Amino acid sequence: MGYDPTFLGPLVPLPVAAQPVRELPATHFTVLLDPVRRLAAATAVNVDGVTLLDVPRDDDWHLDARVPADEQAGPELYARNDLDRGHLVRRRDPVWGDPGVAVQAARDTFAYPNAAPQASGFNQSRELWLGLEDHVLEHARAQRLRLSVLTGPVLAGDDPLYRGVRLPLRFWKVAAWALDGGRRLAAAAFVLDQSPLLPATELAAQTHAAAAADEPPPLGPFRTFQVPVADVADLTALDLGPLTAADVLAVTAPQSRAWRELAALPEVDLGT
Repeated sequence: MGYDPTFLGPLVPLPVAAQPVRELPATHFTVLLDPVRRLAAATAVNVDGVTLLDVPRDDDWHLDARVPADEQAGPELYARNDLDRGHLVRRRDPVWGDPGVAVQAARDTFAYPNAAPQASGFNQSRELWLGLEDHVLEHARAQRLRLSVLTGPVLAGDDPLYRGVRLPLRFWKVAAWALDGGRRLAAAAFVLDQSPLLPATELAAQTHAAAAADEPPPLGPFRTFQVPVADVADLTALDLGPLTAADVLAVTAPQSRAWRELAALPEVDLGT
């Protein structure tokens, strides 16, 4: 039950948050819920690519009974608007192993602490974001097809407020895998940005109009970036343990802290 930090061989601990969080273990993953923001500060999942299974999707979103309802953003946030319930731990990632366990893992991903509000609709960049784990799994084929993936929203203090919940404008992901027969760790980090691409005056006007109409504030098109792991740690105030030192960009682009916007999966830098 829950995320296994020893899953890869090299240790990948749960992130350590600066603020108090509730640790919610589920099948093959764990959510670290920020009860003040009512959203996850981070999630961590183990992915076994060898034994992944296809199971029916039931879309049964539910509150986590272990947490008071007022500490999780539930169905009222997504009612009568075009916000998507964005999975943080992808539905497919923990669905492996024994069939009964896999079915439970899929069900567990539909708990509201594993959701975060995202702009509705799909575009190329969002498809890119959703395909990152599969791309890294393919790269790691020689390394037993195992990943540990940490994901979450960037919980910024100036995120726009909607129905009592501040909507994150950025999301982050760090994928980790083992090299050299499990003796060495590698990691790659990504940021998804849905900040509205509007001049400040126009953004303020649209935000005010949305609030008056009980509509979500404007969100922008999805843009996906590969970034240094250290930048994710800085953005989120999370301690990511050994992942910063394992960053593949430290080898391929050691002098660069630039964010690279991605247009297609082949542009992802996963080292050698």
